[in-house]
Amino acid sequence: MLNKIISHTLPYFPQKFIWQFSKTYIAGESIQDAIDASKALNQKKIMVTLDILGEFIENMHQARVNRDEYLDLITAVEQTDVIGNYSIKPTMFGLLLDKESCYALIRDLVIKAAYHKNFIRIDMENSPCVDDSIEIFRRLKKEFPKNVGLVLQAYLKRTRSDLENMLDLRSDDSDLNFRLCKGIYIESPSIAYTDYREINTHYLEDLELMFRNKVYPAIATHDKYLIQGALTLIDKYNVPKSGYEFQMLYGVTPKQCQALVGKGHSVRVYVPFGQHWFGYSTRRLKENPAMMSHILKAMLGKG
Repeated sequence: MLNKIISHTLPYFPQKFIWQFSKTYIAGESIQDAIDASKALNQKKIMVTLDILGEFIENMHQARVNRDEYLDLITAVEQTDVIGNYSIKPTMFGLLLDKESCYALIRDLVIKAAYHKNFIRIDMENSPCVDDSIEIFRRLKKEFPKNVGLVLQAYLKRTRSDLENMLDLRSDDSDLNFRLCKGIYIESPSIAYTDYREINTHYLEDLELMFRNKVYPAIATHDKYLIQGALTLIDKYNVPKSGYEFQMLYGVTPKQCQALVGKGHSVRVYVPFGQHWFGYSTRRLKENPAMMSHILKAMLGKG
C-alpha cells in the first residue's frame, strides 16, 4: 500500500526530488553518462544493454530524431571497449503511426549494429503493439540472423503460442534470442495472467520451452523464486553457461546480480538513460509500485 501511495504521488513532486529516486536506476541524461555506467558494470564482469529513454511519439519527425540519437549512441559506444548491446522500443520509431516507416528506421539501427557485429533487442510494449513488433522482428531476423532479438512477456496468455510460432526462425546461422520478462504494462485479465504465482508458473514453463528447443534465453527477473527455478532448469537440461544469460535492471538488487556473476553466470544489466527520464520514472513506478521497495533498498545499500 505504501509503495502504491508513493508511486502515485511522485509525479507531483519537483524533478530534483524525483531524481533522488531515479538516479539509482537511471544512468543519466547523456551518452557519456551511459558509457561511464557501462564501463563501471563491465569492470564487475557484467555486460550491458543500452536504452535511450522514450516511448510513444506524436509524429514521424520525432521517430527520425530518435533513430539519429541511437545511431549516435552506437557510433560512440563502438569507439569504446564497452561490452554491451542495444535495446529499442518500437513506439519510439512510430510503430503506432506508420508501421512500414518504423520498420525502416529500426532496420537502419540493425544495419549499424550488424556492421559492428553487435546486436539490437526489440523491446515488447503493451498488448496493442505485440503483433506488429513480432512482424518487424520476423522480417529483421531473416535478414540479420545474428543481430536482432525480441522480448517476450510471460504474463500475456498468448506468449507460449507466440514462442512456439517463432521456432521456425531457428537456423544454423544463429539461435533465437529472447529476453523473457514477467511484463509490466497494465493489461486486461482476459489477455494477461494477474496472479503472482500463476505468472511465475508460466514464466518457468516458457523458459523450459526455450531450453528444450535450444533457444537462447535472456532470463530477465529479480524474483528469487524465478532465479532459482531458472537455475534448476539449467541443471535439468545441462545448459552450458554460453547458452543463456540473466538480465537485471540498473541499480536494482545489485548484490543479487553480483552473486550470479560470482557463480560464473553471464549477467547483463539494462542501462536506461536520456533526457526523458522523468516521464519514464513516474510512469514505471505507477505501473509497478512494487519497484519502490527495490529502489529504496538499493538507495540504502541493501540490494
